[in-house]
Amino acid sequence: MKMLWILVFTLFAVPSMGEVFTSMTDMSRLLVTEGEMIRAVENYIVAQEEKLMKLKRDVVEMERIHDEASRSPEAFLGNPINAYLLVKRLTVDWLDLQNIMTDDSTGQAMLNNLTGMASMLRWPDEEDLSGAATALMRLQDTYKLDTSQIASGNILGKKRAYRELTAADCFELGRQSYNGGDHYHTVLWMNEALDRQEMEGNKTVERADILEYLAFSTYMQGNIRQALKLTDELLEERPNHQRAQGNKVYYEEALQQQKTQKRGELGDFMDEDATAVEKEYTISESMGEVEKWQIERQAYERLCRGEGKLSPEMLLKLHCFYKTGPSAYLRLSPVKTEIAHIHPTIYIFHDILADSEISVIKELATPKFKRATVQNYKTGELETASYRISKSSWLKAEDSKTVEKVNQRIEVITGLNMQTAEELQVANYGIGGHYEPHFDYARKGEYTVESDLGLYGNRIATFLYYMSDVDAGGATVFPQLELSLWPKKGTAAFWHNLHPSGEGDTLTRHAACPVLVGTKWVSNKWIHERGQEFRRPCELDPRAL
Repeated sequence: MKMLWILVFTLFAVPSMGEVFTSMTDMSRLLVTEGEMIRAVENYIVAQEEKLMKLKRDVVEMERIHDEASRSPEAFLGNPINAYLLVKRLTVDWLDLQNIMTDDSTGQAMLNNLTGMASMLRWPDEEDLSGAATALMRLQDTYKLDTSQIASGNILGKKRAYRELTAADCFELGRQSYNGGDHYHTVLWMNEALDRQEMEGNKTVERADILEYLAFSTYMQGNIRQALKLTDELLEERPNHQRAQGNKVYYEEALQQQKTQKRGELGDFMDEDATAVEKEYTISESMGEVEKWQIERQAYERLCRGEGKLSPEMLLKLHCFYKTGPSAYLRLSPVKTEIAHIHPTIYIFHDILADSEISVIKELATPKFKRATVQNYKTGELETASYRISKSSWLKAEDSKTVEKVNQRIEVITGLNMQTAEELQVANYGIGGHYEPHFDYARKGEYTVESDLGLYGNRIATFLYYMSDVDAGGATVFPQLELSLWPKKGTAAFWHNLHPSGEGDTLTRHAACPVLVGTKWVSNKWIHERGQEFRRPCELDPRAL
């Protein structure tokens, strides 16, 4: 209504002598005025109807998606594209809808009612949107996914998304990458947005907006000539764009300077694309450390894709058997055991966790979930980190008979004392959830005598329950061993983190790969040295296995 009153006021805000009624000629002119008023109101109605039609289309689409998601929320959100689009709908898209609804008092009142329910509702924020976008980039890099393939809703042929990404969706992914200083992914997604924008009938984003981000990120990637070309295209769309005008001058000067610097001794020009951007290293880094990180990173991602290969010699030694000790209980109920690796020995125990037990553990853990943390190796403080994305909680034996029984089962199978072990940690991985390569044990200088590690000793072993199947991704990988363990509901992995000498086994460095499709639930028990003196005796020889 506000806009209508503005239109009417504008029409009648013309000086009047107050003498119209004295002449039939003047009275006749009022008909012209009335005609203009009618047209203004009609235009307002058309504009409002267009807004309402857009709202109706949006709501119908949202209802369709919501109904589909409600039938199986876990399966629906197991596709990272669906999960990203849900977060985007409740942030960027919802903001657009609010702007439409605030035009009149009725819409504002409805928004106020919704705001009053804030304590009962969960709204994502900009950090959630950024996290969801970053997760998609992580999946794209780790699993070598093509940008256009992701945009089409296809993740390696697994559970297609409910729709393809629009140009606006791709633009938002590019914008989030740009905000994070990631110009590589900005270029990928802005180019995809540009391609899709050209094919769209109803444009979801303006071409000029895409070009603005794309041009600068292209420059930041070192391609000045292409950045200048894109800036020229932007100025064709928006000739008065001040930033683009300034950038154009800057790029032209940079190109000229580049040509001057590339002139060789004989006056020949080098290939303009032959320049490479050198990586800058901090004082604390050395090329050796960076190379090690790169080698490990490549191995980690390769193993996540299932491209690892154990040596033929190792494969010949691997076998399965029924474990009947050390506990006498196992003689009555042997455990199906698989040797996944030797030196260090990594075991897989099959069918040791029932669905009913998994349900109880999930139910107990979910209300206690908090963002998973890591220990700062300098301060010892717990903090969140981008290299560990999941939520976790801790369950005590007294929380439930099921938890107590699950803990006892670990002691029966491993023969290790659980009295000094940490509580059962339960974790659920979200969009692209992962935990990059790390050690479970603490290295020298990473803990104090007053800490739990100081009181109970280091983490001698890890017992990891898999509480869900994962459609794609989510493997536990050991980069130095060329080993990938794939989650299977009801199984568990077990390995010793320390040599019998008490020294850390560096070969146990492992990682949780990003969940590509589906959801991943695990629970783990970190077992400490104290109490294991007679169960796993110490060896003086540091090379003892």
